[in-house]
Amino acid sequence: MAIGTAGSSAKVSAASSGGGSYRSAFALVTTLFFIWGFLTSLNDILIPHFKDIFGLSYSQVANIQVAFFFAYAIFGFPAGKVVEWIGYQRTMVAGLFTMALGAVLFIPAADLPSFPLFLVALIILGAGMSALQVAANPYVAVLGNPETASSRLNLSQAFNSLGTTIGPPLGGYLILRGAANMVENTSSMSAAALRAYQQQQAASVKFPYFIFALVLVLLGLAIALYHFPRIDTTKDFRPMKGGEKQASIWRYRHVVLGAVAIFVYVGAEVSIGSFLINYFHQSYIAALTELAASAYVAFYWGGAMVGRFIGSAVLQKVKTGHLLTLCAIVAMLLVLTSMLTFGHVAMWAILAVGLFNSIMFPSIFTLGIAEMGPLTGEASGLLVIAIVGGAIIPKLQAILIDHIGIHHAFFLPVLCYMFIAYYGWKGSRVILPEGVV
Repeated sequence: MAIGTAGSSAKVSAASSGGGSYRSAFALVTTLFFIWGFLTSLNDILIPHFKDIFGLSYSQVANIQVAFFFAYAIFGFPAGKVVEWIGYQRTMVAGLFTMALGAVLFIPAADLPSFPLFLVALIILGAGMSALQVAANPYVAVLGNPETASSRLNLSQAFNSLGTTIGPPLGGYLILRGAANMVENTSSMSAAALRAYQQQQAASVKFPYFIFALVLVLLGLAIALYHFPRIDTTKDFRPMKGGEKQASIWRYRHVVLGAVAIFVYVGAEVSIGSFLINYFHQSYIAALTELAASAYVAFYWGGAMVGRFIGSAVLQKVKTGHLLTLCAIVAMLLVLTSMLTFGHVAMWAILAVGLFNSIMFPSIFTLGIAEMGPLTGEASGLLVIAIVGGAIIPKLQAILIDHIGIHHAFFLPVLCYMFIAYYGWKGSRVILPEGVV
């Protein structure tokens, strides 16, 4: 099934056999945004938890995000091809079942306990999520008027942020509450005692991830049984002058720069979210316990949720690129404020970044696939691959934290927001490559 685009004349019509309505299809697909937002945000809970259990450095525990987000780089393009072969619906189902497998693997990983096996489980979870992203994001973009595609995707992403808002406090309660008896220094333990201690602490993830796996299977069955509207796309993509080949996506500046923007956006968002609990634990910021700090992380992701609901309305009237630039500049200033201050000012400044992160991903995504016609599948795959920024940039920031401290390492997200501001203002303009009319 070809993938339509927000910038093409793609339209949705119910299949003659009696497919589901536009609104119900939109609502059902939006539940996927909630699910992957919820599960992604739990990585922010796993980072401090596994750091303590396995005695890891910041750079070592950052491999949680590396494993999870690197799956996007591996499976992004294949997922785009899968959508073309089997369609949106079956790709969503396959993605959900793959995620369920990853969640189930948390159980043997906790029983061993094995940090490498946890990383394998996260890779499988990320692989399933990459399939959902490749299928769901462009599907929402073509479900209606091309002019309001960004607004529509922002609305779906708002429910993604609802998941990331609920995830940290709920995950903190389910996972970190078992860490009340954490041992500060395990170096004096025997090998047997250390293994027993790690098993006891890691066991707190088993029940939550079993429930998550069950929910993913049930949702996969619901998607499989639902009759989705059929996507009809036009085939009148701009041809090459005098040539027989369609233009490569690599020749479209707004697509390539859009991939870079997605890379740095996800990297910045995840870098900040990953280390908030440790950041708030510092005596010069808030001196909070890990469990108490996990509740405040909800404000970061909750700001993104509120901003996306607001952004969905604002984008009906304001150009997407202009709003993206404004939000990137404000986010950059807030991170700088947090780096240059202490106490509650630093804490609330970094939390407020979530509000301005809100419209960035859906806005970059719709700008990046604009006017790509039948090449939207490949463009979407490239943008999803760029989510690997969530693996690389947090890892780089973790290395910086180990060397210069957590307070000053946030300059890396500042650089990311600078590029996003440029993309919204100028880099997202659709410029035809030479030879395309």
